[in-house]
Amino acid sequence: MRSDGAESTAPFIQLVRPMENHAQPESRSQLPITILVPVFNDWAVAELLVEQLDAVLGEHGLAGRIVFVDDGSIESPPKQFPKSPPRDLQEIQILRLRKNLGHQRALSVGLVYLHQCKLDGAVLIMDADGEDSPRDIPLLLNEFIRQDQRKVIFAARGRRLESFVFKLFYQLYRAIHRVLVGFDIRIGNFSVIPSPLLEQLVVASDLWNHYAAAVIKTKLPCAMVPVNRSKRLSGTSKMGFVGLVIHGLSAMAVFGDIVGVRLLIASGVFAVMTIGLVISIFIIRFSTHLAIPGWATYTTGLLLLLLSQSLLLSLIFTFVVLYSRGQSSFVPIRDCPVYISSAKTVFSRHG
Repeated sequence: MRSDGAESTAPFIQLVRPMENHAQPESRSQLPITILVPVFNDWAVAELLVEQLDAVLGEHGLAGRIVFVDDGSIESPPKQFPKSPPRDLQEIQILRLRKNLGHQRALSVGLVYLHQCKLDGAVLIMDADGEDSPRDIPLLLNEFIRQDQRKVIFAARGRRLESFVFKLFYQLYRAIHRVLVGFDIRIGNFSVIPSPLLEQLVVASDLWNHYAAAVIKTKLPCAMVPVNRSKRLSGTSKMGFVGLVIHGLSAMAVFGDIVGVRLLIASGVFAVMTIGLVISIFIIRFSTHLAIPGWATYTTGLLLLLLSQSLLLSLIFTFVVLYSRGQSSFVPIRDCPVYISSAKTVFSRHG
């Protein structure tokens, strides 16, 4: 769906313009906010993030708490975390996982935990490194209120600050995603989700692989607000190139049935083209004097080999996807709690 001529990113997401500062909804200050942040060893960065979140919430009169999902960190959080008590944050919790699951799966466990806590208000999801800027939170919350707190509000990725190589591969990934899945992908974890919608999300097995893709696949009502990426607060990212590739493939795997059908259709088109080329080769071979001895045999054999491999791979992929649909799958609300080791409140304004 499009809004104001903006680029469409998915059938169920609307891109909207951010509200101006003078149009901030009054009810925003009464909205309880739980900020969910996966973290792996980056406790120094998490400390800086707490300070920024506390400043932003205080500046805009917002009440909120933070739940850090400790994704099996090797380095334990400091004994005094945070070092200085926040002025406006109500509570800080650390949800310790039994093992390192990876960013998306840690997020899945955190969402199940919040759903089981039966919280009210909104859940704001963001990364711990600062690339999801706390300064952009009011933009998301403004749109969240404007949508009557009924839609998931995503930050649509705008200007990025990564290297040229990263941007190049990111654009390549977007192009492949558009071809295989059918729509562009411009969203990540940075989002606001109404707590009532968690009930639908935590039973979606796709949540275990990729949060944003699971929201789209579940057909939850969504909207986007254009937001630029910020600079990392400190240090370097722990996710390497291989991790980024896995992250991208996980998003496409959520739509594996669509990818399988598209590959099968592409193989069918390629088969028709191959048959046409083989017929053309025989016409040239037996009706003209243009043929070079042996070329028709080699060309036909190569085309048939490519055709058989293409069809075989597409059929295997399609039937694997169809077979998996009939098998018992991972259900987050049932299976995620086993990964929780402990939940510790490290700061509370109420003692």
